[in-house]
Amino acid sequence: MRALIDKLARGHDLTAEEYTRLISGFDAGLSDFLFEKARAVRERYYGKDVYIRGLIEFTSYCKNNCLYCGLRCGNRNAQRYRLTKEEILDCCDSGYALGFRTFVLQGGEDPYFTDERMLDIISAVKTRYPDCALTLSIGEKSRESYQAFFDAGADRYLLRHETANDEHYALLHPAEMSPRNRKRCLRDLKDIGYQVGCGFMVGSPGQTAAHLAEDLLFIRELRPQMVGIGPFISQHDTPFADKPGGTLELTLFLLGLLRLTLPYVLLPATTALGTIHPLGREKGILAGANVVMPNLSPVSVRKKYLLYDNKICTGDEAAECRNCLQQRMKAIGYQVVVSRGDCCTNPSRKKNQDEI
Repeated sequence: MRALIDKLARGHDLTAEEYTRLISGFDAGLSDFLFEKARAVRERYYGKDVYIRGLIEFTSYCKNNCLYCGLRCGNRNAQRYRLTKEEILDCCDSGYALGFRTFVLQGGEDPYFTDERMLDIISAVKTRYPDCALTLSIGEKSRESYQAFFDAGADRYLLRHETANDEHYALLHPAEMSPRNRKRCLRDLKDIGYQVGCGFMVGSPGQTAAHLAEDLLFIRELRPQMVGIGPFISQHDTPFADKPGGTLELTLFLLGLLRLTLPYVLLPATTALGTIHPLGREKGILAGANVVMPNLSPVSVRKKYLLYDNKICTGDEAAECRNCLQQRMKAIGYQVVVSRGDCCTNPSRKKNQDEI
């Protein structure tokens, strides 16, 4: 098994069967071996830098009815809200003062936010903060919409593919949602010129090691700039309320495999990791991740954006989140930096970033 990790670390591709063997048979010893390799590759490209993204959850409305998500339209108990353009800009103002140089506008697929409204928001953010990267995470759109957002100044787009296996996708989503369309969106985004992020849940209902191998092969073929993965955590008002969650150990192992599969990739240690373990985000960084995403949303709405149960940091001010993560990263030998944190495909690239 270590030979397979060595093969991956040397830049060779693995087959679906080899990935499946690794995922099915990993243990603590193999994980430690993988994490050592992953950290070496991560530091070759990014040193000890950890990039921060300012997450702004601007709408909790969603037209979709995904079976795992607390924002699903069928959840009549969800508390809905929408931030105004002025409130979004206030979040950016606070974040910029705290050292954030990437803002992530994330929300459900909310029909209220038409292309016209989104273009107004994108233009306003980029006009006020032209030195910052703007990331959108607002779901499936037409190629024309993606192009318009890009032309207005959006730099990046996050769209988790959730699973690369069609049958598994159908288990997690309503019939009107298509894995083919989700992948079409990702390829359109790449073709337009966005820095693209995809990703999946670890331990979602019905998932197998073979499904995860398919995910890794799809990601290798897509070659995104970012991959966001986190453990599946159930939400009490969904059909999957009683399903077991994903594990810390498997999520960390997959982070390590992703770092070796795409050495340059931007890899977050997600809030979901921190939710299932008090040191989850630190462990994610030590497994090969290099991004954290503190929340800049107003505290008054944080508890209304509950994709899953027991989400951490819903009561913390933005400054508290940033300072907490800065200290957490410092404690494990890494530093949060003031930077857009663009994807680095050249490991010899010299950085010019100021430490916070």
